[in-house]
Amino acid sequence: MKKLLILFALPLFLFGCKANYPVAQQSGKEDMAFLLFVSSKEYAGKEVQVTIDDAQPFTAKVVKQKKANRKGTQYGVSTGTRVLKVSNNGKTMYQKKLFLSTQEVKQIILP
Repeated sequence: MKKLLILFALPLFLFGCKANYPVAQQSGKEDMAFLLFVSSKEYAGKEVQVTIDDAQPFTAKVVKQKKANRKGTQYGVSTGTRVLKVSNNGKTMYQKKLFLSTQEVKQIILP
């Protein structure tokens, strides 16, 4: 009789111990893309002027290429086709037309 009771109680006990893990829920993504400025040589650790679509320029910090995935500052930009111009001391070092999609992190590699 004890064996029969243990045989029925053991599965009930095991089902009662089931762990419930939280389910990741994702609501609507923010309609933004991100830019990360990376350089392996001359401009690493410096600040550059960034102009998007001939708007008001802003200052961005350039990250060393090896540390870009961990310590880079990402700058939010609206999605779509954008004309990006990066300059330092009046010298244009990067100018390109880019297509940026939602939640994309685009690495801009500078010399």
